[in-house]
Amino acid sequence: MTSLKANAPAKVNLTLHVTGRRDDGYHILDSLVAFANVNDVLTVGPSPNLALSVSGPFSAGVPTDSSNIVLKAAQALKTARGVRAGAAIALEKHLPNAAGLGGGSSDAAAALHLLANFWNVPPLAANAPEVLALGADVPVCMTSPNVMHMRGIGDELSRVPSVPTCAVVLVNPMISVPTAEIFRALKVYQNDRMDPYPEGLDFDGFSTWLSNQRNDLLAPAATLAPKITLAIKKLEAMPKVTVAGMSGSGATCFGLVRSMADARQVARALQVSEMSWWVVPAEIL
Repeated sequence: MTSLKANAPAKVNLTLHVTGRRDDGYHILDSLVAFANVNDVLTVGPSPNLALSVSGPFSAGVPTDSSNIVLKAAQALKTARGVRAGAAIALEKHLPNAAGLGGGSSDAAAALHLLANFWNVPPLAANAPEVLALGADVPVCMTSPNVMHMRGIGDELSRVPSVPTCAVVLVNPMISVPTAEIFRALKVYQNDRMDPYPEGLDFDGFSTWLSNQRNDLLAPAATLAPKITLAIKKLEAMPKVTVAGMSGSGATCFGLVRSMADARQVARALQVSEMSWWVVPAEIL
């Protein structure tokens, strides 16, 4: 079979409420998750064994052995479906690592979709045990590009069909904040759930609703990486930005805007003021 290619889009947690913690240590989440049209790229081709190569601007430090979540996902599918063939997987990393954008999880989800097609086997469902075992963000990334309401430990998913057309400016001050460290720094686990999402919101209504939600990981992340606060303040100072927040466990922040034209305008201004930062305008898919 010839090679197949797919994008692995950035996951953006527009909200992230932590509502509890289970006895096994897993945190219970309540989050509105969207996907943006900035992405890693995966290609799969024939090989007698499973193999992974990594390139791209954010390839440094990304492992190519069995510790990589992409290979874990590939092996999980291979085992679940009794596949004997291998695959050569090429990953182009365009998303920053440890950035709160679900890069590795989105890569794994894209690999599962690609390899099911490549090996001509039934795909794994987003709630399959093999997918859940890969991490809390992989199931929701299996559903991209749909906007999703994610709950539980990432295993309770429902589609949100009525999010208005909009765009974001993604800003990362080029610092990594490991997710486990952020959760350890979280002091309160029993927080209020996300407000119910009303159907039929226009952009202004969506902005108002979103401004009343939270990311409960923002405070511990900003304590460990103060530039997160600076990034949010810079976004909030832009007239076109209606809501600014942090995605996931950070350090990537987002500014919600009405259109891609607005996103490009805001991004240009931020790129000039902070030339060492990763600043990308992106459409919500």
